[in-house]
Amino acid sequence: MSTATITAPPVPARTSSGSGLSAPGVIRSEWIKLRSLRSTIWSYAIVVIVSLGMAFLLSSTLGNSDFGPLIDSPERTLLQAATFGTTFGVLVVAVLGVLVISGEYTTGMARSTFTAVPKRLGALAAKAVVLFVSTFVVGLISSVASGALAFFVLASNGVHPEITGEVVTGVLLASLYLAAVSLFALGLGTILRSSAGGIAAALGVLLLLPTILMVFASVTQAEWAANLIPYLLVNAGEAMILPSADGLALWESALTVGLWAAVPLAIGAVLLKRRDV
Repeated sequence: MSTATITAPPVPARTSSGSGLSAPGVIRSEWIKLRSLRSTIWSYAIVVIVSLGMAFLLSSTLGNSDFGPLIDSPERTLLQAATFGTTFGVLVVAVLGVLVISGEYTTGMARSTFTAVPKRLGALAAKAVVLFVSTFVVGLISSVASGALAFFVLASNGVHPEITGEVVTGVLLASLYLAAVSLFALGLGTILRSSAGGIAAALGVLLLLPTILMVFASVTQAEWAANLIPYLLVNAGEAMILPSADGLALWESALTVGLWAAVPLAIGAVLLKRRDV
């Protein structure tokens, strides 16, 4: 008596999409992580509070009768007051941008993140999107609130600016500049994977590099060094918000800021792909 054998049909192999989460899922996860950090809340709160304080201080000073004759354009004065806090705000978001990625390496959460998203670039892209949008929105709220405060302070001192296209554009560009700096810092944090190193590098570029290059250009009379000064991140950002006739054109300053944000992020993406977690 023979026994018939039944051969089961082969089960087709499952193909892995390379990620345990969809793109919206990864972005949602990064948003939850960002908003759950105390450093995020404190950083964004400091940006808004300091911006309001600096706007009040500048508008009160320039609106004073002693400074009244020095105001050539009430609208430009309003824009200066509305975006004055950006000078300090970029330092805060630079620290936050580094911590967003370096904190995961410090706590070991990076392993969980890249286990859920094996294609690591997807996780980095999600972090960049969430950080950029969040910082832009906070920057916009900060600048609009500061501009409103400055408007009433100036008006109470007899200076009556109008809400022109230049003012609106400047406020939007200030918010974009703030968001771009956060991406620049995120890139440095990804490259260095160290909170201390990333923060030191980011603040060094924002604070020390302009001073060092200016002193070097002044002492050595090196023309190439003087020509580089407008293309530093801080100077290009300021020129983007408040353009001047003898400075970079708007498209030049915007492109420069964009490159400062994109290059470290691109280098960080390459290293993230190649290195072990």
